[in-house]
This record gives sequence, structure tokens and C-alpha cells, in this order.
Amino acid sequence: MRQDRRPHLRSSFIYLANAVRDLTANWQVFALTLGPLAIVTALCLMPDALELQRQLSQLLSPNLHTVRVSAVVSVKAQPLPGPTFPSWGTRILHYVFLALTVGANLLVLCALARIRAGIREASAVKEALAVYRRAATLVGPFLWVFFLQVVTTVLGLVLLVVPGVLAYVWLYFAQYAVVMDDQRSWPALLFSRELMRGCFFAAATRIVVFLAVWSGFNSWTGGAFVLISWLLGFIGVMTGFVWLGVFLADLLATSVGYVTIAFFFAAGARLYEDLNQLRQARIGARVPPEVAVQQPAQNASTPTEPLSARLT
Repeated sequence: MRQDRRPHLRSSFIYLANAVRDLTANWQVFALTLGPLAIVTALCLMPDALELQRQLSQLLSPNLHTVRVSAVVSVKAQPLPGPTFPSWGTRILHYVFLALTVGANLLVLCALARIRAGIREASAVKEALAVYRRAATLVGPFLWVFFLQVVTTVLGLVLLVVPGVLAYVWLYFAQYAVVMDDQRSWPALLFSRELMRGCFFAAATRIVVFLAVWSGFNSWTGGAFVLISWLLGFIGVMTGFVWLGVFLADLLATSVGYVTIAFFFAAGARLYEDLNQLRQARIGARVPPEVAVQQPAQNASTPTEPLSARLT
């Protein structure tokens, strides 16, 4: 029986399983690419984590702990000392944290684009450097598309919840279009919308499953991070290495966070590839045979070059 090779959308969990395969087969590249960002991100989160440890130590301090209810009330009336770090400094670090998260999205997509195109340097270090070089050329277009994507979704949510959700799903692949199909500005958003044409509910269902698994995973890892952070902070207080314990907890949390980003972007890249094949099949079905044999006109929203050619 001949196998049906027509493009189609696979199950959500097949995309997730293939994402695991992509990450495990290229774990060294992702580790070298995201490792520096994880370290810097952990440093950015240290003031918040140290402030949390300070407040916990104040609340659990022996001179504040008592069994009497009246004493507990007096403890609540006593204000805790001010924060260790200035608010403006932590605010700047929060902005840096947001920028690093967006940068991690770009780096992951660049690495996935090279994987999907079959491009690989001789060593993992050279491949990671190639990913950084590719990402450096796309910083401006990627940030602009990310800004447009966020603004459009927020405006839809402000007007009404349903338009915001629809805008989020329609524009879900705009960032993929920037990296994998060299789309820019509004054409990237329109290209993402075009991918959904004719299969919106099927694609939206898979995106919802991705987000549901992502949120559930983050809930478990978030709870584990709070527990590990408290334990490491307590051990740091007992041993005198508070900074080291907090940094290790932050590094563990940021590393897990970036791994989840890579995991779900890898699943999205597989889905993006299948949607693109469906789109090309729709275009081919609309073109008459006598026109198809002629050279197609170049269109900014219809890339004809192979992905490997666009990345080199």
C-alpha cells in the first residue's frame, strides 16, 4: 500500500516528541548557545532572590518567633528593614531580564532554523558561534516584529478578550517567519496569518496544547524552584555562603526556563514547517498547469529559496 505523502498536521504530542529528539540530538549546541544567557539571567535575578531570603530570615528569626498571639501581632506591626538593593537597580535588571528572554527566543529559533535546514559546523562551539552571528543580523527585525506582535495582541485584549486571543493565535508564527523565511515587519505578521488559512482550528488546537503543557510544566518547576531556593538559602545562611546558594538556585531556575523555551519552540518549528507545506500545496493547487511551468514571480511574502540557501 503506497504511503500518503501529502502534507498534513500531526498530533500535538508527536510535535512535542519530535522536539525532544531535536533537543537531545543537539544538546551541546543549545547548551553553549543558552548557557551564557542563563548565567547572566541568574545574576539579574539575584537581588530579588536575596531580598526574598532576607525577608524569610527576618520572619524566621528567633527573636521574632513566639507562640503568644499578642506577640505575633506586635511582630506584624514592626516593619521589616528596607530592601538591600535600590528599587531603580532591580528595575533595570528586570528590563535586562526581559531583553535576555527575548534574545533567548531569537537564539533558539536561529539554532532550530539551522537544524531544520541541515546546516551544521564542524564542532558545537563553531555552531554556537554561527547561531550568534545569524542572530546578530536579525536583532532589529526580530525586536520590531515582537513589538508589533505584542501591541496587536494587547489591543485585541483591551477591545475584547476574543479578538485578543484570535490575534495571538494568528500571529503566533510571526517570530518564526522572521528567522526561517526572512519576513520583515508587517509582512511577517501577515505571513503568520496566511499559514492559518484553511486550518485555523487545527493549528489553534495544537498551539493550545503546547501552551497548556508549558503552563503545567512551569507550575511544577516554579514550585520546585521555590522549595530549592529556600533550602539552598537556608543552607547558605547556615554555612555562610548565602550568595552562592542563591546564585545556584537562580542558575538552576533560569536553565530550566531556557530549556523549556527551546523545547516548545522546537515543537512550534515542526508545526510551522508543516503549515508552510500546506500553504505551498494550496498555492500550487490554485496555479494552472500552464502557468506553473513558467518561472514564478518573486514575492516578498512567498519565499521560493530553500531554507538552507537563505541561511548561508
